[in-house]
Amino acid sequence: MKPLLRPPRLAPGARVAVVAPSGPVPEERLQAGLDILRGWDLDPVVTPHVLGRHRELDYLAGTDAQRAADLQNAWCDPSAAAVLCARGGYGAQRMVDLLDWEAMRAAGPKVFAGFSDVTVLHQAFATRLGLVTLYGPAAAGVDFLKNTRAQEHLRATLFEPESVQTIGAVPPGGAALVPGRARGGILGGCLSLLASDLGTPHAHPGARGGLLLMEDVGESPYRLDRYLTQLLRTGWLEGVAGVVLGSWAGCGPYAEVRAVLADRLGGLGVPVVEEFGFGHGEGALTMPLGARAELDAGAGTLTLDEPALS
Repeated sequence: MKPLLRPPRLAPGARVAVVAPSGPVPEERLQAGLDILRGWDLDPVVTPHVLGRHRELDYLAGTDAQRAADLQNAWCDPSAAAVLCARGGYGAQRMVDLLDWEAMRAAGPKVFAGFSDVTVLHQAFATRLGLVTLYGPAAAGVDFLKNTRAQEHLRATLFEPESVQTIGAVPPGGAALVPGRARGGILGGCLSLLASDLGTPHAHPGARGGLLLMEDVGESPYRLDRYLTQLLRTGWLEGVAGVVLGSWAGCGPYAEVRAVLADRLGGLGVPVVEEFGFGHGEGALTMPLGARAELDAGAGTLTLDEPALS
């Protein structure tokens, strides 16, 4: 994996744009999230279609062109120091090919944060813009609105990234499914999106040399097996240095999920740590995709070579 550029950290008073590249956002949740951001002395601005809804496909926050324009305009706005996703859902795959990557590259580096369906955009920001991005809570996400740990870890990453340069698994998680240490660049996100993004123009060509993050929500064990098997069969996991597993909310009894993870990942011969505490679970940590780090599966820690943001 090539080293990626770290965007500048945020300062008090910074303007941040809030976008909805996938699903629609309930207004009350959006307002609650904006209040939290204002409490951090940020100046959040909402793009035009965050509260929009596609006329026929009501799982989308506006048309593909509208959502793409919102994201591109926010990114290219020189007054915005960050672009934060309001939620995940579904739809990023439909709009990612409409973005003008040359214009976005010319706009320079800034913070991009979100999770779940936003995995597709994280991969594109890495491969097209060469940027470190933050796989962390959505600005209008239920967990972010209610959980102090999720809020504080994102806030620290944005403003004081050196204070969270070592990321420890959320207790009681962080057990080694396969013990050991490994080094590499961090990549990954939501498992089902990693599988569905295979072979597309903006996806990582493979996980070779990387520390792979994976989590998901609402996928039964056999579906998780299918996604992991697809990654294995395509060779995408060849040469991966280590694996960090997050939450599996709504995926069935964890003993059954764990059996799938052990069966599909145990043969890779690399360190694997489970239940690290990022993703769709309670109090989700913010994980810097593209940063280089050392994984200690036994200790349940991920230590970054340098702070996530410059």
